[in-house]
Amino acid sequence: MAPFLAYEDKGPTQGPASSRQPHTPPVPLVLVHGHPFDRSMWSPQIRTFSRDRRVVAPDLRGYGASPAAPAVTDFSGFARDVEALLDELEVDTCVLAGLSMGGQIVMDCYRLFPERLRGLVLADTFPAAETPEGVRTRDAMADRLLAEGLGGYADEVLERMVAPYASPQVKAHVHAMMTGTSPQGAAAALRARARRPDYTALLARVHVPALVVVGADDTYTPVSDARALHAALPDATLHVVEGAAHLPNLERPEEFDRALAAFLAHVDARRQPSSAPARP
Repeated sequence: MAPFLAYEDKGPTQGPASSRQPHTPPVPLVLVHGHPFDRSMWSPQIRTFSRDRRVVAPDLRGYGASPAAPAVTDFSGFARDVEALLDELEVDTCVLAGLSMGGQIVMDCYRLFPERLRGLVLADTFPAAETPEGVRTRDAMADRLLAEGLGGYADEVLERMVAPYASPQVKAHVHAMMTGTSPQGAAAALRARARRPDYTALLARVHVPALVVVGADDTYTPVSDARALHAALPDATLHVVEGAAHLPNLERPEEFDRALAAFLAHVDARRQPSSAPARP
């Protein structure tokens, strides 16, 4: 299904087996954006990490340059799209990172194909299923976006998506992503997301390292949510980004990237073959 997705694929790729270096290459990094954004929300991370590793960032179905049809009707459709894109690009294993709705898609990916994931990055997200009130709210917002478009919504939520004190350039980028999103794609995603499963029990079964990141001033997924997520994961690191709200990777990219770089180095080190001699 996923070759129809628009995506960026940057950085070195592994060549044919006969030309590979004896050392293990860095684990590819795959970045899943949130709602209602597109892959350009990861521009700082694509630029930083593609210098020495493969970085893939898709536009989810209904967002960015990816078509809104066929519409996603089940939340797992996003995860299946990611899996199909990995197949298309011959990415056998990766570190999978997601922010907000993207983090929930990362959890669904772990539910469906954990054997392909070497690490998880869960930014400004939470695992619980939607409440009945939340379902009604998301459905009502879907109706509104179809009727009005995203302009009014973008104006209303901009200074919750990023902190009021964020730079004008960051605010403009975030506002442009929101207003550039297809109302049909956003509405379909809202309805599917409202009916997503609860990933809480899954967290205890995650057997790869995880990095939990949150903006200190995030009001959508506050630090308390990130602490609970961190506590539920068997092998996780928590990083709180001061001076940021719901999009710390754009608001404070240098700090976000330092935390992500340390995590990726940890994942890479776990894959390196041991130099110790084998026991007789």
